[in-house]
Amino acid sequence: MLKALGKNIVVLKGLGLILAGYLRLVRFTSRVTYDPPDMPERLHTIGPIVAALWHGQHLMVPFAKPAGMPFAVLISRHRDGEINASACRNFDVIPTRGSGGRPDQSERKGGAGGLRSLIRFLSDGVSVCMTADVPKVARVAGHGIIALARLSQKAIVPIAVISKRHHIFSSWDRATIGLPFSHLVVAMGEPITVGRDLDADQLEAIRKELETQLDLLHERSYHRVGEVDPGRDLGTGQRS
Repeated sequence: MLKALGKNIVVLKGLGLILAGYLRLVRFTSRVTYDPPDMPERLHTIGPIVAALWHGQHLMVPFAKPAGMPFAVLISRHRDGEINASACRNFDVIPTRGSGGRPDQSERKGGAGGLRSLIRFLSDGVSVCMTADVPKVARVAGHGIIALARLSQKAIVPIAVISKRHHIFSSWDRATIGLPFSHLVVAMGEPITVGRDLDADQLEAIRKELETQLDLLHERSYHRVGEVDPGRDLGTGQRS
């Protein structure tokens, strides 16, 4: 019975509404600090952008959207993704379903279609957000987000959204969700551009730069609220 309910689209959308309501509670009971202070204005100036977050922050995506900026997000086709999609719609974030997974799974999981959809959004002036790491390989940046920036010629902007008070899930990405009455830090790194004519070595260097920026951004943000990044050791054993 419970398993069947977990597959029911109406139930999943309802859970998404509950998640959206909870995130609003977190937002309105917490102090929000932008790093740098003019971050929303900077993003509007740079935009449309490719916002890059680590997968463990997928529940905090609505907080990454600057007010007044059209925003779309790539969400997994897995049925649980409908919860996130429903929540995002309630924050005027447009969900598009697909996967940023491995190239050999791209067609089966909708990665190619998702990439095309994000390119269309960017060409129409809509910023997009996607997790930088490959599913099940936490905090190791994949090539999908680099390909998106290269094809769209839009800058990747590393972003972190952390809360001093948070719950950590026992998932492969150590996903976190903020708790009410906390201190939220929304931070951005330096924009990363990807030239069309770069060779494989240059693209790999950019991929590693994105990893480094996201890790340092998380470290800096958690330090600001006096906490330690719960995912700081993820990915370190899988990088060359």
